[in-house]
Amino acid sequence: MAARAGDGDAFGRLVGPLRDELRAYCYRMLGSIHDAEDAVQDTLDRAWRSLERFEDHGSIRPWLYKIATNRALTIIERRGRRELPTDLSAEGPPLTEVAWLEPYPDRLMGWTARLSPEARTVARESVELAFVAALQQLSASQRAVLLLRDVLGYSASEVAEVLATTVAAVNSALRRARKVVVEQRPEPSQQQALKALGDAAQRELARRYVTAWEAGDVDAIVAMLAEDARYSMPPLATWYAGRAEIRGFLVDAVQRYRWRFLPARANGQLAFGTYLWSDERGAYVPAGLDLLALRGRHVATVVSFLGADFATFGLPAQLTEDDDFPAAR
Repeated sequence: MAARAGDGDAFGRLVGPLRDELRAYCYRMLGSIHDAEDAVQDTLDRAWRSLERFEDHGSIRPWLYKIATNRALTIIERRGRRELPTDLSAEGPPLTEVAWLEPYPDRLMGWTARLSPEARTVARESVELAFVAALQQLSASQRAVLLLRDVLGYSASEVAEVLATTVAAVNSALRRARKVVVEQRPEPSQQQALKALGDAAQRELARRYVTAWEAGDVDAIVAMLAEDARYSMPPLATWYAGRAEIRGFLVDAVQRYRWRFLPARANGQLAFGTYLWSDERGAYVPAGLDLLALRGRHVATVVSFLGADFATFGLPAQLTEDDDFPAAR
């Protein structure tokens, strides 16, 4: 093929359609979009340099996944797993050594459009924050086995080849991985929750949530929460559980500042870019990317990523007093 003969453009055309799905796979493995970008770039660089060793059996995809898996395993071994504040234990590493889970923009999931409806649902469920957080509780090889088998549909023998192990070892790792993920993620997926709620009800819930924050109405926000709701703000390790605790935090956070919210989509969940007023800059400046997990018509979890890169999620760097926000109303 032309790529093997040194045609860089041909190589780009060959791997280009796979880049986004490789990034999503590495994100699930690593819990970080930045690490995932690095892993994919390294994967493609290595593939280009080693292309003469590729045995063309009709698709370069399995070979790229094998390289990407090896890169992800190396990164996990070097950096460890990523956490959410709600997953930290008293016996965990010092907070100065904690690597935090990062959100993933839905706009990078466009490649799922070419999948069957069933496969598309599985792919989108597998980037939900709760699922990615559950994956972080697995060993690196267990993550790879679960994703390759249950999400990407590889056979046990194909996974054994990727990981240079046996089919029996793959099946054993898969059983353990499934058990841990089920224990860590008892809630229904957000894809199921959003589908059950319906588009109109989603829009109304989002409108009420935004209106309550922008009006400084703590009681209205708390009324939308599930009784056992959880609220966290990585990289801060502190988190709040239950309506009473969350209300105590919100009284100061909501009423002390002037807020504006813009709708966003991340990890297949309802999300908002949140902005607070800065007298110094005379504008609303980024405060955090809030991801909401719903249970019925209530908010079960809020994770506010205080250090999120708004540009990655298509959100403006600031908002002026005169900006209109029709999508958030």
